[in-house]
Amino acid sequence: MYSGKADMSESVGSRSSESRALRVDLLKEPVLSRLCDALDKSNVKGWRRLGDVVSSDRRFQISSEEMELCSLKVLELEGSPSRMLLRLLRERGCTAGHLTDYLRTVGNEAALQCVKQPGLQVLIQPLSASVPRGHTLRLSCHARAPSPGVQYQWFKSREELQARCAPDLVLDSVGVRDSGFYICRVNCGEVFEFSRWAQVEVLDPGAGAGAGPPAAGGRLRVLIQPRPRQLAVGDTLRLECGALGRPLPRYQWHHNGAPLPNASRRTLTIPSAQNAHRGRYRCEVSSGNERCWTNEVDVVLEDFYGLGASANDFLLNSAPEELCATDKVALLMGNLSYMNHPPLKAPMVDVYDLTNLLRQLDFKVVSLLDLTEAEMRNAVDEFLLLLHKGVYGLLYYAGHGYENYGNSFMVPVDAPSPYRSAHCLCVQSVLQLMQDKQTGLNVFLLDMCRKRNIHDDHTPNILLRVTANIVFGYATCQDAEAFELSSSGLTNGVFLKFLKRRLLDDEKITVVLDKVAEDMGQFDPTKGKQALEIRSSLSERRALTDPVLPAHGVDLALAHNRQWAKAHELPEIMLLDFDCGAQIKLGFAAEFSNVLVIYTHIVKKPEDMTSCQAHVTDFSQELDVDPKEMNRETPEETGVYLLSDSLPQHSLYTRISGLQKLKEALVFTVVLQGTFSSLDEPVCWTRSVDIGKPLIARLDLHHVVRRSSCLQTCLTPHSPSRSPAHSPSRSPAHSPTRSPTLGHSPRPQHQGLQPGAPSPGRLSPHRLSPYLEGGTACCPRLLEGGAPGGTGGAPGGTGGAPGGTGVPIETTDDIEELQTVFMNSLQL
Repeated sequence: MYSGKADMSESVGSRSSESRALRVDLLKEPVLSRLCDALDKSNVKGWRRLGDVVSSDRRFQISSEEMELCSLKVLELEGSPSRMLLRLLRERGCTAGHLTDYLRTVGNEAALQCVKQPGLQVLIQPLSASVPRGHTLRLSCHARAPSPGVQYQWFKSREELQARCAPDLVLDSVGVRDSGFYICRVNCGEVFEFSRWAQVEVLDPGAGAGAGPPAAGGRLRVLIQPRPRQLAVGDTLRLECGALGRPLPRYQWHHNGAPLPNASRRTLTIPSAQNAHRGRYRCEVSSGNERCWTNEVDVVLEDFYGLGASANDFLLNSAPEELCATDKVALLMGNLSYMNHPPLKAPMVDVYDLTNLLRQLDFKVVSLLDLTEAEMRNAVDEFLLLLHKGVYGLLYYAGHGYENYGNSFMVPVDAPSPYRSAHCLCVQSVLQLMQDKQTGLNVFLLDMCRKRNIHDDHTPNILLRVTANIVFGYATCQDAEAFELSSSGLTNGVFLKFLKRRLLDDEKITVVLDKVAEDMGQFDPTKGKQALEIRSSLSERRALTDPVLPAHGVDLALAHNRQWAKAHELPEIMLLDFDCGAQIKLGFAAEFSNVLVIYTHIVKKPEDMTSCQAHVTDFSQELDVDPKEMNRETPEETGVYLLSDSLPQHSLYTRISGLQKLKEALVFTVVLQGTFSSLDEPVCWTRSVDIGKPLIARLDLHHVVRRSSCLQTCLTPHSPSRSPAHSPSRSPAHSPTRSPTLGHSPRPQHQGLQPGAPSPGRLSPHRLSPYLEGGTACCPRLLEGGAPGGTGGAPGGTGGAPGGTGVPIETTDDIEELQTVFMNSLQL
């Protein structure tokens, strides 16, 4: 037997020295091709990440110039950045063993399997588990070797368990002392492998609670429920729960319906509880595909001033400096895939990052991508349903936009060419509707351009109340553009790049935005081009970190919670059994409120079936599904870049966007394709699956007109009857010019550099309306010190969408006449 300390000093997964010494350049071409393909296709765990890991090793350090040389390989026919990187490693003497260690650090399992040499393999890994005190625990580890003589050796942490040499480790009548981490070493001659670590948690429910039998079949079951607490301000708050399950249950504590950051243990401990910590707590418990909740309990803080009133009454009536919200609701909209205008890139990342940050601040968040005019209006209607007296309402928009006469307009993805206010949503109209709800705080974060639209000359007539609770955070100044950084990967727009660093600060919202403005002012690429502008009437010290204290009764709060939850209900995970004996797991994840990820995984297959694969097909034509990006082996290949780390591995993934367009239940087909050694052709089985209306589809945002609130208010001053239905007649002073071709590159695919694309780190105009005075249609005209990029087309040429009326997208030569018309309109 080996001593525990000596054995554990070896790296996990070590193999024979002969296999590890194999040079990278001796890898066979089929293996090398598969390896390069796996690294080139992965956006998060690909060749760039491998280069970063290798650079930390002085023996094979890769310089930034060499990494740039690798990236340029995408410009060559059949060029591969990964192959160039491996060539550099070969020249430095890198072996297959070193490469295996690096790929294990990167976490790219597909690439790791390409370089692993056949030999000793652990087929069955021990699973982490949570068991009650007094019951029997079994951990299993089974391996396959090319020769007989496999031996097993079990450890708890770094200590060897004596006389534990069987594939199954059985512990009778476990106690709390048996909790810990277990691992098995498998030996076959000079070759050895370690299993994965397995964590064992033994729960003691305490006197009187009773352990009860373990859950049948490893099903998840809550054994220890949290208890209500009543304590004084400054005391330590401690809540505990525990669940039985295999694999080991995971925990996420929630406070007043929102997840708490860094609260993923069985025990929630807050050393010095303050007024903000009162409320209702419960814990979400998950294990594998199962999910359940503990009981919800109240945490009450006593009046530490001895006034005899509850902490809730004290906060609302006796301490005006400690403000609170009756609820927090946020609507985030990002438009990037425009039908008739240049596409954008950053709104997807911006909306995703802002969603996660606001959830940490107890906001109920609805995040939506690529909405038409009707869908945007209906989304605002649903947003308004969640507002009532004292609620903090936040609206964030990223996309094309413009500003006329002090009113900001958000441009939907189906806006025509050219568009006017009747085709867009007026932000001030939304504010008017929010004021009707008597909200406690109204925050608008507008990440869009604010240039003037020369095709919209009507002045809106929007009457706003005088309230001291309005905050506008504009990504740029009036009559200026907003930018995003040109990059081959996923990046934020300039505004969100700095906002997300400050958003969680416990400061008045205007103070937070002031700090963001200071940070943006120090950013060299946008100096003199983009500056944050803040407009506020806020008279109180209201912050996004203020606590949530419902003041309208439990029933109203529950009703609003149900309304919000309708847009965030995921389908249950399904296990599909086929006649051949195979079982498929069908899982679901939400990237946004209107973007669903479906994944299929083979749970088991018949012994006589050599291989099988399950994929999904036959989706409704209403949905935005690209057949070329369905049923891919990695999430990144199907366009899922933001959830890739949280999705299960060894599955096929499909991304379904535009769920708001779904008019009926989502029905699709699951196809199982299997091959048998006795048959020449593969055999297929099909199952039709109906998952109802998932996520935002339940709200039926696709209807043209549902309610009149947002529609009437937005269109009152500039309805089609008061705004010209066609482009203005052309005159010699307003002859259209052609859009520079630089501004009409295809939509970015986030897959490295493309020929003619801007270099990483450069600026390109972002969220710029193509029909604004003084701007081009997303033309990278600021790449070289603000010099104009590209030239105008021939006089009389047409721009915009095919079949649309040609319109000018740059400043006309007769700018003085245009300014005169503008000034006359102001006087009128």
